[in-house]
Formats: sequence, C-alpha cells, structure tokens
Amino acid sequence: MLNAIQTATAKLTPRLIDIRRHLHAHPELSGHEHQTAAYVAGVLSSCGLQVQESVGRTGILAELPGNGQGDRCLALRTDMDALPIEERTGLEFASRQPGIMHACGHDVHTTVGLGTAMVLAELGLSLPGTVRFLFQPAEEIAQGAQWMVDDGAMVGVDAILGVHVFPSIPAGQVGIRYGALTAAADDLELTILGESGHGARPHEAIDAIWIAAQVITTLQQAISRTQNPLHPVVLTFGQIKGGRASNIIADQVKLSGTVRCLHPESYRDLPGWIEDLVANVCRTHGAKYQFNYHRLVPSVQNDDRLTQIVQAAVEENFGAEAVYKLDEPSLGAEDFRSISTMGRVRCFAWGLALAIAPTRPSTIPSLRWMNAVWRSGSSPWWLRFVSSMG
Repeated sequence: MLNAIQTATAKLTPRLIDIRRHLHAHPELSGHEHQTAAYVAGVLSSCGLQVQESVGRTGILAELPGNGQGDRCLALRTDMDALPIEERTGLEFASRQPGIMHACGHDVHTTVGLGTAMVLAELGLSLPGTVRFLFQPAEEIAQGAQWMVDDGAMVGVDAILGVHVFPSIPAGQVGIRYGALTAAADDLELTILGESGHGARPHEAIDAIWIAAQVITTLQQAISRTQNPLHPVVLTFGQIKGGRASNIIADQVKLSGTVRCLHPESYRDLPGWIEDLVANVCRTHGAKYQFNYHRLVPSVQNDDRLTQIVQAAVEENFGAEAVYKLDEPSLGAEDFRSISTMGRVRCFAWGLALAIAPTRPSTIPSLRWMNAVWRSGSSPWWLRFVSSMG
C-alpha cells in the first residue's frame, strides 16, 4: 500500500507543484474565492470525483465514494482564501493581485487537499467509507466554516481532519497534539465617551484619551493579577483613534482589539470580566462608554482517540521520527472548530519547511514555502483513519 501511494505521489508531484504555484499567483480574499473555487472544482472533476460547487457561498464539496460496505464518512477540510498583504518575495510565481497574498499558506493547504484526492482517485482503492473533501472559503474572517455548515457540508460526517502549515515543524513530519490546539478568539470594540475642552484647562473636561490609557493599563495589569496564570489570556488592542487637534481634549476615543484564550471557563467569563473593569475605570473618572464584544471562534480541542489513530498511522508508515509532538498550543485561532461541531473532531498540523529563519512569523510579505513534502498530505494514514472509524 505504501509503495503504491508513494509511486502515485511521485508521479503527481510536478503537477502538484504547478497547482500550488498557480494558486499562489492568483490569490483571492475571503468570500471572493470565485476563480480559486472554479479551478479547484475543475481539478476534482477531472479526477472523477462527485463535485458540488457554491457550498458555503464559494466553497467546494467533493466526494470519493466507498465500496458500499459501510456508511462511514471521513471529511478533509482545507481553506482557500488569502490575505490583504502586498507580496515582496520576488518569486516568479508571486501574486499577480496587488495587495493580496497567500501569506498564511492556504495555497499549500488547498494543494494538499487536491493532492490527496488525486492520489486516492488514481489508485482506485476500495475504501470502507466515503472520503469527503471540503474546500472552505473565508477562514481568515472566521465565517467560511459556518457558511459550509449552514449549507449541509457536515451532514453524515463521522470525523473530520483539518490541515495547517506550522513553520516550526520540520519538512516531512506531522504535528500531533492532544487536547487544545488553537485558541478561542473574539473581537472587542470599545468607545470611551468624555467631554471636550481646551488643552490648557483639563480640569474643565473629561479627557477620553487619558481614560482610554487607564483602561488599557488596568486591563493588562488585571490579567496578570486576577486571571488564572495556568489558563492563558491575551488581550491586544491593535487600534486606538481619538482627538481632533493637539490643543483640544478629546471627548471620544475608539479602541479595537482581540481577545484570546484556551480554556472554556475563560471563554465564558471574559466578556463580563472585561466590561466590569471598563465600567469601573470610566465611572471613577466621570466618563461613559460603549462596549461591543463579538464572538468569533472557540478553541479547537482535538479528540484524543482520533489523535491516537493519526499518530499510529504516521508511525506505522513513516516511523516514529515522522511524528512531531507539539508541546504547546497556539494562541492563533482557526474557525475549524465551527465546521467540526458535528461528529468527532481532529485537527492536525502538517509539517513544511521555510526558506527563511524558522523563528519568524508565518504571516509576512516575504514568506517563502519550500516545495512541500507532498507524501505527508496523501499518505496511507488517511486510509488507516477511514478503516478505524466506528
């Protein structure tokens, strides 16, 4: 089995590299993946898969039927959207869309999904269940997964795998983590309402900028003193806007930020905890406030049994050295949790290599992925997983 898959993968590797480079050169933003979806659907149809378009707006669903002896269904989810970043790699296949780049590796993810479908279809294996391929739009805005769920993409699915490149994982290895893998992420919008006045007479005004500074400082200090240090919480204000002139005290300041955590109790309690602190600071200084807290995505919590199956399959086919144990979760977020709310869940990190220092962040204008170790994305442990579903 392994030899057959390795032979098929080697045969398809030049085609997969071309696919990935095409996708990289033609990125599309979240919810606008029209050309990407058409391209993906064309590749899948040419392999003989049953393809449904416009699932979750610009999403694609394709199925490789089983041998009819079981009704189990394994889904593989990959995402397709790019980011609003100007590419500066200088590659011959660099983005042809000004201000848009596949800087988070979704071109790689899509190619992994296509490569897996192509290899399984070419081998014509008798599978004990159906393999469903989900090519998801709008992951970067944390909406595409729910769009696909609303269109029935998860109906009948017993288990689902997700893939994501991790710059810290050596090429050819599969990242494994039990339990929490990614953080819950929410957005916060806050407006401090004071009273304007002349900069020379601050006592006659209510300085919204000064109060906003107090709010930020109070929240950051309170995290370290009142939140369980074993349950990490990150609160980052990325935008602050206020004031009209250098000598006029601002009567309004708008702040926006992101809130990240890993534990369910923190996820439940953080909105009320944050607003209570904001209210206390504003009340002390005579200001008012507007507070808008937006739920985005909960934490991805991997299923232990499915994780064990993946680990065993990787070790059986590539040896124990091919398993990369992720010691810590990521406080990055993924809307995979939204698409995996039905059935048993498993999300894993697929290892690639970087042509830059591995300590640098993965979402950067100069990011370069080396040619992927495609066999990690189309290896026999997919089949082992399907046959292990009960």
